[in-house]
Amino acid sequence: MRSSLLSRSLAYLVLIVITFLSLVPTIYLIDVSFRNPVDSFSPALITPNPTIANYQTVFSDPSFLHNFLNSVIISLSAVMATILIAVFASFALSRIKIPARTLIFNVIISSLMIPFAALIVPLTVLLKNMGLLNNYLGLIGPFTAIGTPFGLLIIKSAMDNFPQELEEAAIMDGADNFYILWRIIVPLIRPSLFVIGIWQFLYTWNEFFLALVVMTQPSMKTVSLVPLQFQGPYLSDPGALFAVLTLVSVIPMVVYAAMQKWFVGGLMEGSIKG
Repeated sequence: MRSSLLSRSLAYLVLIVITFLSLVPTIYLIDVSFRNPVDSFSPALITPNPTIANYQTVFSDPSFLHNFLNSVIISLSAVMATILIAVFASFALSRIKIPARTLIFNVIISSLMIPFAALIVPLTVLLKNMGLLNNYLGLIGPFTAIGTPFGLLIIKSAMDNFPQELEEAAIMDGADNFYILWRIIVPLIRPSLFVIGIWQFLYTWNEFFLALVVMTQPSMKTVSLVPLQFQGPYLSDPGALFAVLTLVSVIPMVVYAAMQKWFVGGLMEGSIKG
């Protein structure tokens, strides 16, 4: 009993140390954002003289709020589009007798193996020819296309494990496929939808390279590109730059922390069950 308690305490201590070490970069990031220019390069982990002047500088720039709104619109739109397409595609491939549906599913899933860097040039040329550069659709469309295969993989797995007795009972009562999908299946696979929503939001919010190529006008840039705008004027003042980085990072942290339970539960339901 004593040995078991000692080993458990040692394990907790090791986990606490590892957690702290993994959080050091984030703590330092946030701390520098509260430093004045004199203390910006100090090696101390926690500044003794915090200030909010850096955040006042960032929020006084009207372009930051506009870029922040751009990211919100693009991220939420990509999340909703990805979930809708993945739900309909998963239902069709899981429930409807489509010729070669296994082949179709495998072809779509195989796109996950394509490196995103290999798509940048042809994707940029395609968006330019379609007139979608500096346009919300120029990012919403590619983000949705990139997220759909992963969404299809998770949601179809959940639907394959869904008890068909409920559907058969609904069919006996005269329900059509649309009613079965939205009134019976979707409410019961909600954890899987949370997985897709959280994963797609985090990816879309943090994506940098495609946004850099597609959004060239300052008014259309996303929040992930804002640090580039602050790097020049405030290179001698890291506090303002780190304040931007903190604001860019805090949204994904809050979203994941608030929905971590559903994210883990949805992954287990969609990929481990069965």
